[in-house]
Amino acid sequence: MDATFFYVLVGAVIVAAIARWRGWPAPLLVTVVALAASFIPFIPDLEIDGHLLLSVVLPPLLYSAALDVSFVGFKRSLPQIRRLGIWLVLLTTAVVGVVAWLIMPSLTLPGALLLGAIVAPPDAVSAAAIGRKLGLPRRIMTVLSGESLINDATSLTLYRVFAAIIAGAALTVWDGIWQFVVAVVVGVFVGLVFGVVLHQLRMRVADPVVIGTFGLLVPFGAYAIAEHLGGSGVLAVVAMGLYVGFNAPRTDYTTRQQEAPLWLSADLLLESFVFAYIGLQFPRVLRDLSSESVGQFLLLAGAVLLAVLLVRPLYIYPAHAWARWAERKRLARWERMVASGRTQARPRPGRPALTAEQMKKRLTEPTLDWKDNAVISWAGMRGVVTLATALAASDLAALDDKSSHAIVVVAFIVTVATLLLQGLTLPVLIKKLKIEGDVDHEEDARAMAAVRKRSRQAGKAYLAEQRENWAGKYDERQLQAFDAFAQRMTRVETDTDRAQDLEESMPQPSYEDLVALSKGWLHVRREVLLAERDDDNLDEELMRELMTAIDAEELALDTRGAIWSQPRA
Repeated sequence: MDATFFYVLVGAVIVAAIARWRGWPAPLLVTVVALAASFIPFIPDLEIDGHLLLSVVLPPLLYSAALDVSFVGFKRSLPQIRRLGIWLVLLTTAVVGVVAWLIMPSLTLPGALLLGAIVAPPDAVSAAAIGRKLGLPRRIMTVLSGESLINDATSLTLYRVFAAIIAGAALTVWDGIWQFVVAVVVGVFVGLVFGVVLHQLRMRVADPVVIGTFGLLVPFGAYAIAEHLGGSGVLAVVAMGLYVGFNAPRTDYTTRQQEAPLWLSADLLLESFVFAYIGLQFPRVLRDLSSESVGQFLLLAGAVLLAVLLVRPLYIYPAHAWARWAERKRLARWERMVASGRTQARPRPGRPALTAEQMKKRLTEPTLDWKDNAVISWAGMRGVVTLATALAASDLAALDDKSSHAIVVVAFIVTVATLLLQGLTLPVLIKKLKIEGDVDHEEDARAMAAVRKRSRQAGKAYLAEQRENWAGKYDERQLQAFDAFAQRMTRVETDTDRAQDLEESMPQPSYEDLVALSKGWLHVRREVLLAERDDDNLDEELMRELMTAIDAEELALDTRGAIWSQPRA
């Protein structure tokens, strides 16, 4: 087993590396190669307990995905995310359950609904991996990523409810609702506790290697403890990832530079293994297809696949239309209240009052047109959660062999079919609809101009204050050097130019002061970025790009400092 696991992992990473080199979607290529390899006689079976797969693979993948999600965008898109991550999962579970029960009554209605809960959620790994490769716009990726982060919690809660009913527990609808509420509250609470503790650790420990190691461990702890307390381990990991990712710009830059490549490598390893594992399950599916039931199993799988593909767009468009109608009513009510003087934008503590435009932005959802909804409707690839829960369900003692085999077969066919069918045709759909990778260039340019203006203003104020300190310590020659240095710092230039000017303008006697001055200037710029993000004036992903550039400047500064501090020969 250990050697098999190692060979599969190495082979999957090699295939993924080839796909990245050639510019192909790595998840799809790994799945196809694994499917082909499963026909080779000497390739051993790779069997892993479904519960173990969920508790080992899912936490780090979810945490990494949550770190990359913009919390500001997630919060703004929460109504859209909630409709897809909760209500669409419930609807898909019900429709698939009824269809499966009508085709195969021996499943029983609870068993059919269990199958519906298993195939209902699109997979976080699939959505993030394929969406990143396709270069989907931020507005679409935020919805898809957010949906895939919370729909697993809905699905796994439904799975527990129907598994308990199959085992003989007498549960009512209210019992199921209560279990879902407990799962959400406990899961989010545990995740936030872990997130706060990890963030405080990141703020106080200067060793990025230690922090990176803790970052790899805590998703497993949050997931396990939340599940042990009856909460959702998925929501615990997601809440922790969103909290840590939102506060990551406040930590030391070395921590950010250490963890970024660390999680990229972890994602490559885990995603490659996940999609290889999906493809290698084909022999088990063949074994479960007994000759007397193959026709019924294939009919059931085809019907469930069709239901999964159709329910999503048939729900998304009416739900979007209803949301737009409710949004117009909400805006009209707010405008009437403002006109009558009964309400106004209240200032937040320490911040200016919200403008009418900002209030309108808070009352509306991010705009998605019919083309965006078409992409979201077709981006419903299933993945590791569907297959792992199916394998876990096959071990339920209350299910007979035929029902457990049917669940595994259907889950495998739906997973592979959605991965290949939707994954391969999604780029074609995007091209046909002429959806650009990012159409927010004008808005980004305006935001960048505003940030640069505020940075210059804050920087000039900071430098004026520092010059007064220098005036009491240094002579006129040093003050002239300060003024020349300050002029280079505040003019509009590239980061490379500033780093080069810094190296050329370092007077040896006051080098430490210039380093402190430079770090203070970098700190001021970071604070401006955080303030613009918190005021919802700057997209969080754009802020992260600018923060990465500032981190590179500080790294260059520290590197030059280490060289200059070495004793001269």
